[in-house]
Amino acid sequence: MIEIKGVSKKFDKYLAIDNISINIVEGIVFGLLGTNGAGKSTMLRMMSGVYKPTKGNIIIDGQDVYDNPEAKKLLFFVPDEPYYIQGGTPGDMANYYMTVYENFDKEYFFQMLEKFGLDSKRPMKTFSKGMKRQLSILLGLAAKTKYLLCDETFDGLDPVMRQAVKTLFAAELSERDFTPIIASHNLRELEDICDNVGLLHKGNIVMSQEMDMLKCNLHKLQVVLKNEADEERLYKTFDVVAGEKHGSLITLTINGNRSCIERLIADYDTVYAEVLPISLEEIFISEAKGVGYDVKKLILD
Repeated sequence: MIEIKGVSKKFDKYLAIDNISINIVEGIVFGLLGTNGAGKSTMLRMMSGVYKPTKGNIIIDGQDVYDNPEAKKLLFFVPDEPYYIQGGTPGDMANYYMTVYENFDKEYFFQMLEKFGLDSKRPMKTFSKGMKRQLSILLGLAAKTKYLLCDETFDGLDPVMRQAVKTLFAAELSERDFTPIIASHNLRELEDICDNVGLLHKGNIVMSQEMDMLKCNLHKLQVVLKNEADEERLYKTFDVVAGEKHGSLITLTINGNRSCIERLIADYDTVYAEVLPISLEEIFISEAKGVGYDVKKLILD
């Protein structure tokens, strides 16, 4: 487990991370979401032991990670701009990481290179951004560490490659003790892969919760009423987080389970009524309401 205990990080007078406390349990995919400048990269660098917290501690499996080689052996950090040996090839990178990670699986790495169509002998300076991103992820998986910390993992990958990487993550989760932590500014990248998500805003965790719980407790109701006079009563009947109306169609985001919503809307005389699943974007819009967080600023590819 990764324990983040009262962690803050200052750069001169700028407070990048402000008193964050959160636990990341093992065997899940944890998504750390936030716009550029929210503090995601700083948080990952502290979790990987690159930065020392100004205040607080980050504990990985009972060990403080900063300045602790034994704790760092448990993790592999894929930064937004990965490091490569000057003039090196993927094969050179594999040889380097074999000296750092005792469980580095060279056979697995070269098999994955072939499947992804990456030449192990080709200089990496000739690789595109997407190819470099693929290579960094494959190196991280081949290291066979318990924790894989990824900063903007899918940035620069086409949709096919994004799905391929997600499939590899799922395979590792099923086969060994593996916990990926993925930071991203893109909600849609993580919606179908994360078990838990945390929303980071101005250096603070606004929300951290299981995806299943989030989607269980929030739903979207679309309804067309026969009697428009019932609209005011509708807002009193349900725990409405957000609502809008286009013509005669009313769309409400509601706190509550599906069966309860369906039972209550059955008491209304409607032309049309349907309870729909809610997207991660809609969840964050409702959860972040009142803290000044504009989810619409998130890039949605």
